[in-house]
Amino acid sequence: MATKIYETAYVHLIDETELYLTPLKIKYLREFMEAFENIKSANNDEDAIIALVECARVAMKQYYPQIRTIEDVEDNFDLQSIYTILDIAGGIKIKDSSEEPVKEQAVESGASWETFDLVSLESEVFLLGIWKDYEELESCLSLPELTEILNTKRDIDYNEKKFLAAMQGVDLDKQTGKEDEIDPWEAMKARVFSGGNATDPNDIVSLQGVNAARAGFGIGNGLTYESWD
Repeated sequence: MATKIYETAYVHLIDETELYLTPLKIKYLREFMEAFENIKSANNDEDAIIALVECARVAMKQYYPQIRTIEDVEDNFDLQSIYTILDIAGGIKIKDSSEEPVKEQAVESGASWETFDLVSLESEVFLLGIWKDYEELESCLSLPELTEILNTKRDIDYNEKKFLAAMQGVDLDKQTGKEDEIDPWEAMKARVFSGGNATDPNDIVSLQGVNAARAGFGIGNGLTYESWD
């Protein structure tokens, strides 16, 4: 089970200043990827590294704005630190120990705008009404965060449709070919709380005792009813 949305890392400047790296916000990732396009025209490893140092310089706009120039990057980071910055910032993976040319490693890492329609993804998430405009959205979210929010939104939308379909006696999972994956641990808890009558943690029968209290159905009372006869 995934426990984090994205990878993070630390790098150190020459003066031992520590920088905490997370994926670039989309605002900076756009400029980062534009700079990365220059590596495709590199004639050798030296040209490729120059292009990658420019990418690292762009990344510093988020991580450490005091570093503004190519020379600042070269004066403050060794090559391995630059590779770490590129990996966390934009998913460009390069191994200093690899015999494969730097250009090929970078291009093959899959970092490209061509693999997805960013405008459509942003437009779908923007409908949540949290951001006043797209500029604010891109300043707040990295691509992994955008993707996670979008996946969660789609799951919520699907579950709402699934519930409404079930009220009409329609099994939406069966019709769409989507099968729920039930966590074994959650299934075991459902069996315990329901006295063996439920294996699905979403089954209302499992909402009894302590489990009911946690779900907000009273202080450990579960679901009950009163007879008016």
